[in-house]
Amino acid sequence: MFPGGGGRWLDTMVNSETAGTADKVRGGQLAASKGASGRPRGGGWPAVGALAAATFTVVTSEMLPVGLLTPIGRDLRVSDGTAGLTLTLTGLVAAVAAPVLTLLIGRRDRRTVLAALMAVLAAANLLAAYATGIGVLLAARVLVGIGMGGVWAIAAGLAVRLVPERRVAAATSLIFSGVAAASVLGVPAGTLVGELGGWRAAFTAMAAVCAAVGLALVVLLPPLPAAGAVRLGGVLGLLGRPPVRTGLVLVALLVTGHFAAYTYVRPVLEAVAGATPGQIGTALLAFGVAGLAGNFVSGAAAARSPRAALLGICAVLAAAVLLVPPVGGAAGFTGAAALVAAWGLAYGGVSVSTQTWLMAAAPDAREAASALFVAVFNGAIALGSLAGGRAADGWGAGGVIWLGGGLVAAALVTAAVGRGPGRAPRREAA
Repeated sequence: MFPGGGGRWLDTMVNSETAGTADKVRGGQLAASKGASGRPRGGGWPAVGALAAATFTVVTSEMLPVGLLTPIGRDLRVSDGTAGLTLTLTGLVAAVAAPVLTLLIGRRDRRTVLAALMAVLAAANLLAAYATGIGVLLAARVLVGIGMGGVWAIAAGLAVRLVPERRVAAATSLIFSGVAAASVLGVPAGTLVGELGGWRAAFTAMAAVCAAVGLALVVLLPPLPAAGAVRLGGVLGLLGRPPVRTGLVLVALLVTGHFAAYTYVRPVLEAVAGATPGQIGTALLAFGVAGLAGNFVSGAAAARSPRAALLGICAVLAAAVLLVPPVGGAAGFTGAAALVAAWGLAYGGVSVSTQTWLMAAAPDAREAASALFVAVFNGAIALGSLAGGRAADGWGAGGVIWLGGGLVAAALVTAAVGRGPGRAPRREAA
């Protein structure tokens, strides 16, 4: 999750952007969602909680196939690499959908847009549950990518419109916590449902969750007419900032490396440690629990220094991934599971640390930076699962591990030598 202690970097972002928001309020653009006092009218923490549930739901929908690749491939009679395309395609579509939808929605009410996107996600997961072949499943995953990219990018900019100014940093953290929680808990939960009722039951359950969250957004969010539109020039202009470029390269390397290996963690554990389906679920649960702990630890560290936090994450993640085959072969499932837990501990901090880096690098352009972050993050998921699939089909289980670990090692070098964000100025006392 993104803990509320995201601290000085988030406060800096809020200070620089609320001035621009105040100008829009004076121009009448936020009149429908603000009272006469300038405080948010409606919404508040229940609405923020609904947005956190939405980000959790969409990212869980995206990553659901990770723990289900083997039964999906067996049922649809395709290889693990081909089944992995369900993640690749979703990531590619989400990478495009995030910036494109951010530009296209213009001045439409954000509550209406979010509810519509959740309906698309519910339909997509239901279609996946009834897929008769890989083609139908991939079509469903295209719809998941559209919904996921749009919800994640839009939700990121709404905290300032739902809570008082002094609470915006904490509210933003809570909204993004859904992304991190999905990364570390969604896959184990989906795997458990898949083991109990089959992989189709996991997609059916996800459709029901999407529908429930969509209803919650309609009930709990206030009307959210446009506060302004993101322009293409503003998004592309951020690429001219060296700290932003470094942050995006870190996202690309870490997420590509992680998903190149983690998408195929089930066949890897089966091959190198002889893991049973029940043991796979246990290992993924350990990954999730450790990931939540790592998220809190990394969030606190990133608030002080995003570079230091990412150096630690890269070092632990590279070591854990690369050691799975030799340790799993020598110590069996117990040793491999311990490394998977360490893997989760490190990866749990990737979202919060890279997002904190980008917030510090572009405190004056939060929505544009979020669109780039979501695009690169999901493009990396797609690239990682695709590259991992090719490695799995061509080199076997060991190939995906060496590919993933090598990319994370490259991220370690980038974090050490790349241009980082400057120190945030101290917040003046009230």
